Amino acid sequence: MRLILLGAPGAGKGTQANYIKEKFNIPQISTGDMLRAAIKAGTELGLAAKKVMDAGQLVSDDIIIGLVKERLKETDCANGYLFDGFPRTIAQADAMKDSGVTIDYVLEIDVPDDLIVERMSGRRTHPASGRVYHTKFNPPKAADIDDVTGEPLVQRDDDKEETVLKRLSVYHNQTEVLLGYYNKWAQSGLPGAPKYRKISGVGPVEQVRDNAFAALSE
Repeated sequence: MRLILLGAPGAGKGTQANYIKEKFNIPQISTGDMLRAAIKAGTELGLAAKKVMDAGQLVSDDIIIGLVKERLKETDCANGYLFDGFPRTIAQADAMKDSGVTIDYVLEIDVPDDLIVERMSGRRTHPASGRVYHTKFNPPKAADIDDVTGEPLVQRDDDKEETVLKRLSVYHNQTEVLLGYYNKWAQSGLPGAPKYRKISGVGPVEQVRDNAFAALSE
């Protein structure tokens, strides 16, 4: 099972990625993890990436694709792999295609923006333990107070409404075009074209999981 998971930030990709990883016994590949590992290992690509990042610049698609190809040679990718948060742009998608990275499925998790804002802006966290609450879906016994310690809960900057709206805007402007890109390729019937599946990310987590598994068995 070799797949790309697409969807807006807050659509639940991380949660579903964990279920998919376990079911198919495949690693989740994120560019952030790859970059950190390559820098730590001091590989040629890692050193090149570090130089760019230290200068406050974005790592080029060439370096990212090089890291992806290196990562896919590792033994844990024998059963397949799951790309989460990559590719982010048409240029990266083209580079992946041109370098012969095989994709069986592209799975889109669709959640309306207003629900994403409600989901993310309602999160409250207990910093010391990492416990997460939600003002609507999983509220603490007392407002903004941790159930266990009685300490105050915080809203992370990432979860503030204005931050969520900014992230959604970036997604719509830069990454949403990939939905059309992969849909068109899937419908082309060309050799090597992936299957494209779209599921709703609204509803109980288990229901979304079951829908994802069903979509990936079609």
